Amino acid sequence: MKIESKIKLFLVDDDAVFLKSLEIQFMEQGDFEIETYATGELCLQNLNKKPDIVVLDYHLDGVVKNAINGLQTLDKIKNTNGGIPVIMLSSQDRIEIAVTCMHHKAFDYVVKSETAFVRLQKVISTIFKYQKMEKELSWYMDRM
Repeated sequence: MKIESKIKLFLVDDDAVFLKSLEIQFMEQGDFEIETYATGELCLQNLNKKPDIVVLDYHLDGVVKNAINGLQTLDKIKNTNGGIPVIMLSSQDRIEIAVTCMHHKAFDYVVKSETAFVRLQKVISTIFKYQKMEKELSWYMDRM
């Protein structure tokens, strides 16, 4: 994980209880600067704050009628800044949804459950390991 500063994490979910629970769990870790949003639109409006990672609910249909869903939000994030890793969340444990999210360039897909937080921690750790390897590879390739 980042040593020099806290990880800026956007949590986007229309389930207020689940969102608050995730926020508290990440805040207890101390390595995170958290911003929470109940809609994809609010997340997109704040992308200029340059999150390191976005954790995004698949549905996002519980707060505002006609709000964009998680997949549409994912597409817009990737069109704005394709380098932001997005982890999709859903209460649906269906392989078709996970595959669809991956086709839309999500970094990973996590099912909402009692172990979701632990899984998110592992995925975030993997993201930073992957980014470190990319930087090292780029450094080596520049020298050839």
